[in-house]
Amino acid sequence: MQTLTIEGMTCNACATHVRKALEGVPGVRSAQVAYPQGTAEVQADAGVSFATLAAAVAGAGYAATDAVANAVRAGLQPAEPSDSAARGDGRGLRIAILGSGGAAMAAAIKAAGAGAQVTLIERGTIGGTCVNVGCVPSKIMIRAAHVAHLRRQSPFDAGISVTPPAVRRDKLLAQQQSRVDELRHTKYESILLSQHNITSVRGSARFTDAHTLAVTLQDGTVQTVGFDQCLIATGAHPAIPPIEGLKDTPYWTSTEALAAAAIPPRLAVIGSSVVAVELAQAYARLGSQVTILARSTLLFREDPAIGEALTAAFRDEDINVLTHTQASRVEHADGVFTLHTSQGDIQAERLLVATGRAPSTRDLNLQVAGVKTDARGAIVVNDHLRSNVAHIYAAGDCTDQPQFVYVAAAGGTRAAINMLGGDAALDLSAMPAVMFTEPQVATVGLSEAAAHLRDIETDNRTLALDNVPRALANFDTRGFIKLVTEVGCGRLIGVQAVAAEAGELIQAAALAIHNRMTVQELAGQLFPYLTMVEGLKLAAQTFSRDVSQLSCCAG
Repeated sequence: MQTLTIEGMTCNACATHVRKALEGVPGVRSAQVAYPQGTAEVQADAGVSFATLAAAVAGAGYAATDAVANAVRAGLQPAEPSDSAARGDGRGLRIAILGSGGAAMAAAIKAAGAGAQVTLIERGTIGGTCVNVGCVPSKIMIRAAHVAHLRRQSPFDAGISVTPPAVRRDKLLAQQQSRVDELRHTKYESILLSQHNITSVRGSARFTDAHTLAVTLQDGTVQTVGFDQCLIATGAHPAIPPIEGLKDTPYWTSTEALAAAAIPPRLAVIGSSVVAVELAQAYARLGSQVTILARSTLLFREDPAIGEALTAAFRDEDINVLTHTQASRVEHADGVFTLHTSQGDIQAERLLVATGRAPSTRDLNLQVAGVKTDARGAIVVNDHLRSNVAHIYAAGDCTDQPQFVYVAAAGGTRAAINMLGGDAALDLSAMPAVMFTEPQVATVGLSEAAAHLRDIETDNRTLALDNVPRALANFDTRGFIKLVTEVGCGRLIGVQAVAAEAGELIQAAALAIHNRMTVQELAGQLFPYLTMVEGLKLAAQTFSRDVSQLSCCAG
């Protein structure tokens, strides 16, 4: 029998995860894991090494040490040198992390908890994009705009009197910033202060070789940081298109748009991606006259029906959507922007440029470390978050992976596990995505076109929302739910939804795809009546019946 000390468990459920990981090792006959004691007793064949067991524990997200060796270190004899990766823990391991956003923090917490000495380097504001200038402030602003819109207009205006809102932008901005400051302190700054194994360094880092960083501190001095393993999590920044005259104007990126002290009378938006459409609708609902210039169509990388549905919804709200339109030149004079386009000149007091985000890797001197990037400057990583250099990892928006904070955090955690000697992969096959417009857009898995590019023959159904009782009860049937299945087996491989609260239904679809459910199995599940997620069941039923001929809550 081997006895292991397990680090990182916080409850009995953790003990169950560790037990399953250990019992999955070939040659292990049984494992008894006790959360209160932090131990695991393993009955295994003679050929099963401690290193193999430790790697299995690390792969589950925890750390294992040899309980007998721990007792020796406690006083019986000096510890012999050993490799931390083989042990499955971080003792003696030096890890450098560049950045302090979702990926960086997840990795730092995981690695420090396993005993590694972590140096976290941040050149700007602690917390990265999401909490400071991305997800959190944008969703607060979008929610405020939603409330303003409902006071001005709703499906129930015949019975509830309309009250045009007075938008006090200074009060909204103060409320927004207060919550941002609170979350940054609670979820980032205070955690760093409480972690003894994490040293924070404020400055700009660049590689001088494959195991060394030079950090220019805020006072101008340079600090050298050596490392055994490194995670690059430097995020991304707004990408600015090369439009004549643009760089000489006071245009906004999303950062300035979220922090603006006033709502402009007119707002022009260059771009058609998630940030562009979310902020365009928010500003329109807060009082701006908004014009969107889309080089192609709205959300052109998605299923075409998504862009069509969102364009129709925006035009219903008097948002001017100009598709297949580009600005050839931008001017700014007397407080007014003039955009010269093939559709004529467009004027606005403010201009938002939201044409995507570029990886923040240019100043890292990656070439001296041998780290490869793609044409955009994104670090190329495998599913273990490892770059082409074995001891250098990357996660989050600076990589070639999808730019979502939950992908970044999941990547950071898995990178830390792997730096500690584990074997954790990031599976993006059922990655949900949500756009917080109204109606919301939510997707997971493959679109019809993406499946065909992989030579997968598909069978698809699109359910109009006038077939969904919740949508009828809300008097809002804008949008659809589309299911994509693989021909022959009926397995669900993709879902696209445009609907009110689509983001709240997409996780059920993600779980169905992850568990390789068929549409027949999905159609047979119990869904609560008068919820939007019931639309998934109804859409699945359309593969075998006419749902318009069912009673309200027919199974």
